[in-house]
Formats: sequence, structure tokens, C-alpha cells
Amino acid sequence: MERYLASDDPDFENKAADVIGLYLAPPQHAAVFCVDEKTAIQALDRLDPVLPLSPGRLERHGFEYRRNGTLSLYAALDVKTGKVQGKTAERHTSAAFIEFLEQLVSTCKTRQEIHIILDNLSAHKTAQVTEFLERNPT
Repeated sequence: MERYLASDDPDFENKAADVIGLYLAPPQHAAVFCVDEKTAIQALDRLDPVLPLSPGRLERHGFEYRRNGTLSLYAALDVKTGKVQGKTAERHTSAAFIEFLEQLVSTCKTRQEIHIILDNLSAHKTAQVTEFLERNPT
């Protein structure tokens, strides 16, 4: 079964055109990052060592794991270069997200125009994120 959910935002087409334009023709001297998060990644270690290859036998792994909690991963794709920057955090909070944004901004030239493409996750809409954007108007 396939589903499609149309946006009820009356300005959706203009916003989509802006984002697509950043991907297809990024501004020449600006930095364009596509940012996403993966939350609640299980941090696992195998309990048994990996059994090495031997003639006629593939490398084998034990099936039991030690659970070490969860992590959140933040990643940003630089649209021009294709390079990815990442950061892990113990919890998925707006403070951790802002730390990642500060890391991204620190890799750019002073006063360089920066475009960050995000989804509409609630952690992106907090007062702390708004304050960060006001402190970093470029």
C-alpha cells in the first residue's frame, strides 16, 4: 500500500522550490548543509570475540551482546563537497542539537552565508534554537 500526505501549508510549493534550489544550484560562496538526526541508536558490544576465517569457513560472530545504552547521531551533508560531519550525544535535546550547529558554524568562514536544511522535528523549533539562529544571522 502506498500513501502520500500532501502538506496543508499554503506556502509549501515556494518552500520546496527554495530547498530544491539549494540542492541543485547552491550559492557559490555559501555553505549548504543538509542536517538530520538518528535517535535511540543502541550501543552494543559483542560478548564473544569474532572467530577468524579458516580454510573453507567464513568469519563467525557470537549472537549475544552487551547493551551500553543508546546514543543519538547528528549528521550534516555538505551539499557542495559531499563530506559528512557528525556528532553523537547521549540524549536527543535541543541543547545537543545546538552544540552540533555550533560545530557546523565553526567549520565555516567568518560571516560566510550558511544554509541549513532541516526537517520539522520539534527539537528544531525550541526557544534555544531560535536564540542560536538570532545570534548567528548569516
